[in-house]
Amino acid sequence: MSAPVPTLDDLRGVVSGLMARARGDLAALVAIPSVADERIQPHSECVRAARWVADAFRAEGVDDARLEPTPDGSDVVVGHVPGPEGAPTVLLYAHYDVQPPLDDDAWTSPPFELTERDGRLYGRGAADCKGNIVAHLTALRALRALGGGTFPVGIRIVVEGSEEQGTGGLDDWVRAHPGELDSDAILIADTGNAALGVPTLTVALRGASNVVVTVESMRSEVHSGMFGGAAPDALAALVAMLATLRDDKGDTTIRGLDATQTWDGVQYEPDAFRRDAGVLDGVGLLGSGSVADQLWARPAVTILGIDAPKVVGSSAAIQPKAAARLNLRVPPGLDTAAAVAALEDHLGAVAPWGVHVTLEHDTPGQPFQARTEGTVFDTLSRALADAFDAERTTTAGQGGSIPLCNVLQDSYPDAEIVLLGVEEPACLIHAPNESVDPDEIERIAVGEALFLARLGAATA
Repeated sequence: MSAPVPTLDDLRGVVSGLMARARGDLAALVAIPSVADERIQPHSECVRAARWVADAFRAEGVDDARLEPTPDGSDVVVGHVPGPEGAPTVLLYAHYDVQPPLDDDAWTSPPFELTERDGRLYGRGAADCKGNIVAHLTALRALRALGGGTFPVGIRIVVEGSEEQGTGGLDDWVRAHPGELDSDAILIADTGNAALGVPTLTVALRGASNVVVTVESMRSEVHSGMFGGAAPDALAALVAMLATLRDDKGDTTIRGLDATQTWDGVQYEPDAFRRDAGVLDGVGLLGSGSVADQLWARPAVTILGIDAPKVVGSSAAIQPKAAARLNLRVPPGLDTAAAVAALEDHLGAVAPWGVHVTLEHDTPGQPFQARTEGTVFDTLSRALADAFDAERTTTAGQGGSIPLCNVLQDSYPDAEIVLLGVEEPACLIHAPNESVDPDEIERIAVGEALFLARLGAATA
């Protein structure tokens, strides 16, 4: 016989009492500068974070939580505790590596020191994704406290160490260890809510690839006074090529790439988007569709960087070579590899003056579409709505990419994959002054614990 499902009030009370500990956990994790790039932080910092995570989950009953090396040199934390006989197994995912802090001077408080301001907790990784690790731990603590030290379902954990670098270490590890993460449900805690306090499950992720385009026109720099006007300017050619990637409305205009799809889920109100993105007064939003169409249903290309002389220190010379790094995002329904090919064909076709064009791209990551039917999705959706005192849990897309979702879907086709988390627009993930609202951690922990309890009871 399965244990009785704890009430919502009981879970809220227990989780509330655990929040001081949760905040301490988050402070300890944020203090570890676990950037998975040895040019920025030594690898030992990521190892330190991985060991902290393994120790924390072992303390909550995942006795075999351990570090496993992955092909890209990072460590993934994995572990498993069986559930009652016949109970399903749920895999809990998060990642402990973080983005670099970028400009330290842009931070109001030290990036690796958890700091409270106006009710929010600031620090690199506070939301993405260490806040999600803390939510997982808090949910498991609450269930153990109410369940006599046991869980209502089997629990697997997988906490990645190089997600922000996109090097695919965990993806390769999963493929090389078939069956190691076999589960009935997979909770990817690396997204979040459409707005603060609005329970949201992410059901669509855009695929992504980076393309570097290099333009060459002459053997060397030449004087702009002596040769300007007739000499082919590589930087001007590159600028002209990049200008063809959007039309006057801001719609993507890559030849052969459909940019007309629409999003039929939750909408992103333009005024809210302007606030969240920090758009300046008088500056218009891009595209002819809705904000949700542009973010979650249509391809988008962003210029990430340009190799060109800086303004300060530049000379009166025509540039013989210039390059740009582009980020292409591809919605469900389109193939990322085909989209990259379309972008490269487009750039080659619009290159002016016969300049020489070289194109390079990384491994394309495919978009992901979650199933929105089934016991797991329905149970989690209701549990989150209850935890947030909402009528229902909404669904949204995510502009970012998580290639691991496709790897897990291919490896475990019967598992239901759902995406959630403590992040919301005000968190400013990947930017200076990243933060998290501790109430969001608390509500997600309550919802996750309630989901695990109800799922165990439903399949008993």
